[in-house]
Amino acid sequence: MTRYTLCHRTAYAYGRAVDLATHLMHLTPRVVPGQVVRSAVITVTPPGGQRSDGTDHFGNGVTWLSLETTHDAFEVVLDAVVDVDFAPPPPAAGTPPWEAVRAAARAAEGWDAAEFAMPSALAPAERGAGVYAAKSFTPGRPILEGVRELCARIRRDFAFKAGVTTISTPVSQVLAQRAGVCQDFAHLMIAGLRALGLPARYVSGYVRTRPPPGQKRRQGADQSHAWVGCWLGPAHGWVDLDPTNDLVVSDEHLLLGWGRDFADVSPVTGILLGGGRQKLSVSVDLLAEDEAA
Repeated sequence: MTRYTLCHRTAYAYGRAVDLATHLMHLTPRVVPGQVVRSAVITVTPPGGQRSDGTDHFGNGVTWLSLETTHDAFEVVLDAVVDVDFAPPPPAAGTPPWEAVRAAARAAEGWDAAEFAMPSALAPAERGAGVYAAKSFTPGRPILEGVRELCARIRRDFAFKAGVTTISTPVSQVLAQRAGVCQDFAHLMIAGLRALGLPARYVSGYVRTRPPPGQKRRQGADQSHAWVGCWLGPAHGWVDLDPTNDLVVSDEHLLLGWGRDFADVSPVTGILLGGGRQKLSVSVDLLAEDEAA
């Protein structure tokens, strides 16, 4: 088990005053098997406004905020303490053939996973992604063997390059340029699995980073992260894999929530009256207990 202290700060500076603003925030770490949320506090500046907390369609914690006071800046800060220790996946060879999982997703036994086999705007069942993924899913292959290989191939075949994509970059372009960042690789893997009829979901959170040997951690230098939840059928449920790093999620990832794609779990979204040009700054500090000692 690893205990993390998390601080995620998002700040907007506006070119001119905002008269009215409504925000939707997915910033509350999710309570799931393997993750215990010891504390989670969301602080908003300017204070006041109408605020409510609840859950969305997927069970993620959400905060709705309406600001009716004029403001030229907006900041939201999450401070949390979370214990993480996700269980290891089952032996890959003992998972069912991927065709059986596809069939289960279309039957009554897969009702709660079926929606994640459907295409979404940012992770469609894209043909090219399906062709790429299909190389890992030979007839009768155990489902976890296939997804593990697909995860490793994405890590091998695609370069991590910031700035070459945006959140709206289509999967087809990521395939063509063989480069992107974590959300691109998550969308690619999800699109490939969906093209094969397999349920896959987009998972939002954070990953532990370590400074190079002999160097200090840089404050605020950690980042939000994205990976993929893969359904292994009704007997085994979901397992999370990180194609950016070719990892099975264990104790180095902190989970915020999941959805069909990034749009379902964007950390902060909003509608403004006024504001003009915006300047966005984001900083994340994810500190493990052993690093703080």
